[in-house]
Amino acid sequence: MTVLITGAGLLGQEVAKRLSERGESLVLVDIRQPKNFPEDLPGMRFVELDVTDAKSLFAIAHETGVNQIIHTAAVLSNGLRANPLLGLKVNLMGTANILELARTIQARRTVTISSATVVYSGFGAFDDTPIPEDASLRMLSDRPKSLYAATKVAGENLGMLYRDLYGVSHVSLRLAAVIGGDATAPSSVPGQLLATLVTAAKSGKHCALDNPLFHWGGTEEFVDLRDCADAVIAALDADDPKLGTYTIAHSKLWTLSDVVNSVERIFGEFTCDLPNGVTTGFAGFPFQRPAASDTSASEHELGFRCKHDLNDTLTYWFTS
Repeated sequence: MTVLITGAGLLGQEVAKRLSERGESLVLVDIRQPKNFPEDLPGMRFVELDVTDAKSLFAIAHETGVNQIIHTAAVLSNGLRANPLLGLKVNLMGTANILELARTIQARRTVTISSATVVYSGFGAFDDTPIPEDASLRMLSDRPKSLYAATKVAGENLGMLYRDLYGVSHVSLRLAAVIGGDATAPSSVPGQLLATLVTAAKSGKHCALDNPLFHWGGTEEFVDLRDCADAVIAALDADDPKLGTYTIAHSKLWTLSDVVNSVERIFGEFTCDLPNGVTTGFAGFPFQRPAASDTSASEHELGFRCKHDLNDTLTYWFTS
């Protein structure tokens, strides 16, 4: 039987490599052929396909005997800001199509990707205890503060409804700020931030750090792309994921100053304009993080725990 992976981006590619290595039959779909990705991975077939095209999605699933699904295809925050309608179509209808496919073929397991930003809107009301997946949020005051977070909340809710109403074996993974992959052309805010800092450190030049999305007060948590891929595999394999939604993040919290200092230790001295008096959280969210996320559920139910801290991540992905 075959594993369907939607999205040939950084995470989809990392997951495909791992599943290929263990002998799985794969079909990887995306709207375009990924660059610099091996087309001859053992057991993998690439198909050019749009996840909003339900007819084509169902056809390839039936043709290849799909019985497990990993849904990583999405438009990220920057893309949603630039083209809201396209992003909403991909993130909402793409997820709905995947869940309906899972229901129709009675997939053994479906794993979809969410984001830790779904709880960011409640930061102002949380205390300093670890933030659980089932955090209390007020429906109006704590509504999502970005289109991306709104689509991820909707995706989680759809997944839980398909589980409750139709018995779909669905798992949603809330990823912290992801770092990894091609360091030369990062598309995410954390990737762009670190690429900016590392470039300055390698050249010994001054870093203005003038993008307000790169600033945050307090601390933030990150997760290595390799850990994200391993978490997806753990979710695919888990025997009894009762909770259904799990936060994937490294336990260490980082200030912006911590990040800058780590980049300097690894890649060389440079100067950087650090902002003063920042009251907002990471990537412009209104509130600062009050505590780390509680990741005990992923440890207990998925048997997964992050291995790579930010220093390891920087050394692995940005050393060339």
